[in-house]
Amino acid sequence: MKPEVVALAIIAVIVLGTIAFALSAVRRFRMNPHEYIVGSRSFGALLLWILLAGEIYTSFTFLGAAGWAYGKGAPAFYILAYGTIAYTIGFFYLPLVWRIGKERGLLTWPDYLIDRYGSKTLGVSVAILQFFITVPYVTLQLTGLQILLTIAGYGRYNATVAVSAAFILIALFVFTTGLRGAAWASVVKDALVLLAVIFAGTFLPLHFFGSTGAMFGHILQAHPHWLTLAAPTANYGSAWYVSTVLLTSIGFFMGPANAQSIYSARSAETVRRNMMLMPLYQLVIIFVLLAGFTALAVMPGLKGTQADQSFVLLLQRYFPAWVVGVVAGAGCLAALLPASVLLLGAASIFSKNVLTDAFGVATTDRSRMIWTRALVLICAVLALVLWIFAKTSLVDLLLFYYNGITQLAPGVILALFWPRVSAWAVGAGLVVGEVLAAYTLHLSTGPFGINPGFIALLANLAVCAGVAMFFPRRHLQRPQVEAGITA
Repeated sequence: MKPEVVALAIIAVIVLGTIAFALSAVRRFRMNPHEYIVGSRSFGALLLWILLAGEIYTSFTFLGAAGWAYGKGAPAFYILAYGTIAYTIGFFYLPLVWRIGKERGLLTWPDYLIDRYGSKTLGVSVAILQFFITVPYVTLQLTGLQILLTIAGYGRYNATVAVSAAFILIALFVFTTGLRGAAWASVVKDALVLLAVIFAGTFLPLHFFGSTGAMFGHILQAHPHWLTLAAPTANYGSAWYVSTVLLTSIGFFMGPANAQSIYSARSAETVRRNMMLMPLYQLVIIFVLLAGFTALAVMPGLKGTQADQSFVLLLQRYFPAWVVGVVAGAGCLAALLPASVLLLGAASIFSKNVLTDAFGVATTDRSRMIWTRALVLICAVLALVLWIFAKTSLVDLLLFYYNGITQLAPGVILALFWPRVSAWAVGAGLVVGEVLAAYTLHLSTGPFGINPGFIALLANLAVCAGVAMFFPRRHLQRPQVEAGITA
């Protein structure tokens, strides 16, 4: 049998089997907005852990981290650092966010901002912003999916058609099952991804070099400075590294899908425990980086976006088709399932905070369900169109997303701890931050070697604090953080 038939058949079995498993797991739940968007706030520690990993560890983790290890070397280690710092930060404020959401019946980040600052205008503006920033992040998953299907098809099939078909299938899946379906599908996805990356990160160095140490020795002989960060002011130097880790860790939970996942937890303690356990998933990235470094040592010379394909190309060249199929199938799940949660998050904020809050359209549970499901499909189409016409590397797409979405962090976090901050302060800072982030989008490194998105975040925070100091909230009091949250 032809190798492409074997590999693609295995991928089809993995994807369709995962969808069937998730559909059977949620068939007894009746869908309403709270069930569809936040799983009726009933997820325990294990299911929440799996869901968060399912949406956070994506095709970028699977391919982009290996691509940067292959193409840039030491700067790729930022991927290993920022998640752990993000969980440490989240440990202190996300349980508070959950409890406010539970007591107020909140479903989205714009809901939270409206509740904290009493400004529907701010909430609607943030909802629109999140919707349009999320679409490029979905295209990141489609880019990863195309890479995997192209390699698994051994270049003999039109990957664009296959990506479109797979993405439409997953859009229909989340259209039907909501957040709970994505959580159960993530059970299969996480297990397969874990097996695939452990195989790639442990077996590949042993197979080609006899040990991981020998593999690194080979790289250092050919590229003596590959594992060392450049000077602070250089492109992707140490200043870029530190500022990028800070930027992405602060903005880690600012996406629309992250709010839904946090609100789906059963209790604040469930959220807190997950922030303690999630760093274990960072170990997965070590194996992915090792796979990328091995690919560099075995197959040097890949340029540009080809670096994202490095370790899967290595499998295609040296291993049987069934190995390619299993690993690519795990990677396809790592693209499709996070994309499904992103679609649901974007659709939820637009239906709840734009159509309902701004225009009074979806005011009943039934109409909100109809609009949310319709917007899942609309967002999917927008992402497909953008993906077809805008090709870039996985890491570039990820940094674009974080540069924009992190600008929401001052408004979210300061609402818990600083009563002077008003909607005007948050809005002014947000405008400045987003304008700077957009203006510097074409730059990989800003002044003094710092990530331009981090400079935008500092400007955002400075403007927000300045407006709060000179024009504080009219009724100066501690934001309504309910009793017991800070105990």
